[in-house]
Amino acid sequence: MTARRRKLAHLFVAAAGVLPALLAAPAAVAAPYAPAPPPAIGGDRLGQPGVQISPLAGAPALPANLTGQSWIVSDATSGEVLAASNPHLRLAPASTLKILFADTVLPKFDRNAVHKVTDEEIAGIGAGSSLVGIKENLEYRVEDLWRGVFLSSGNDAVHVLAHMNGGVPQTVAEMQARADALQARDTKVISPDGYDMDGQVSSAYDLSLFARAGLRNPDFRMYCATRDAAFPGAVDRNTGQRGSFGIANTDRLLGKYPGLIGVKNGFTTKAGSTFVGAAERDGRTLLVTVMHPASYQKVYDETAALLDWGFAAAGKVQPVGRLVDELPAGGGEPTGQAGGTSGVPAPPPHPSPSAPAATATPSGGDGGLGVGGWLAVAAVAAAAAGALVLLLRRRTARPTDG
Repeated sequence: MTARRRKLAHLFVAAAGVLPALLAAPAAVAAPYAPAPPPAIGGDRLGQPGVQISPLAGAPALPANLTGQSWIVSDATSGEVLAASNPHLRLAPASTLKILFADTVLPKFDRNAVHKVTDEEIAGIGAGSSLVGIKENLEYRVEDLWRGVFLSSGNDAVHVLAHMNGGVPQTVAEMQARADALQARDTKVISPDGYDMDGQVSSAYDLSLFARAGLRNPDFRMYCATRDAAFPGAVDRNTGQRGSFGIANTDRLLGKYPGLIGVKNGFTTKAGSTFVGAAERDGRTLLVTVMHPASYQKVYDETAALLDWGFAAAGKVQPVGRLVDELPAGGGEPTGQAGGTSGVPAPPPHPSPSAPAATATPSGGDGGLGVGGWLAVAAVAAAAAGALVLLLRRRTARPTDG
């Protein structure tokens, strides 16, 4: 064999040897990658851990020694988030979930409608639940039932209204759908009353969305601002007349904090204390949500302190995010954020908290080589084939030596 033929043969062998290596390469170099997480609803900073604030000159300092695991201060009109700490942290909501219940069910019934309660409607209420004192086989006006929800945080009133709405499962499904429409992606509804249930969670951000939506309803504002009321009692056996008893709002800031509108407090063994408060001052309405502080009383103290700070910080801080708008009926993207004043684009949905992170292979289903990889394989194969053809032609044109 001549030197030229030996060289061509070596080229063919080398090219053939490259092919298996290239075909095996995807296992070594084309590892799957995880896509970047979606932006936090309301702005990227709201998805970052710890306190988020952008003070300008003259901005007041935040209250010291805040113990809430999660809190947020926002403007109910513009939707601007003035400051927050872990606002998307998913925690047990306790009775603050009743804000979503009211936002979902309250528009459905005339307040003057009368409903006779059955045994089934007040059965199956969780042990230790807060109750307003509803009795079976008695009639109640819808407005009385809502006072039982807002003032006494009565789980019995919630269950009666849920049964009027088609039952507890249907009401839970409608609440979840309402949360989704409000873009409250941290919320998982399992019970309509906020009773501790495995997997039931919300966030300070979502609870603020619920309160903001609810306050647009005049009846909602009226009920959550009511300090006390007479509630229908039992029928007197001697006189045959029905009595009543007094109930008082369990919101400890109502009537004490200047300009407080409401909204709702909550407490359970699992959730600890939660509170959403709205207050109005000098034409501004602020929302503060505090979840899981160090003690029951601190939820009110810290809410009041954050409201004070929010009013003092007007015009002295840059917003760190926004409360997003409700999605339009029928799906799609909202027409604007926070009343159309936001430059924050509508973010994509959050993945389910239980779903594993998705992975993607940039190969389009071709085993991981990608377009570039297969082009390289084709080029080497073509070179090998060309070398082989050339060698065979030369062997045919000239007889072998010897």
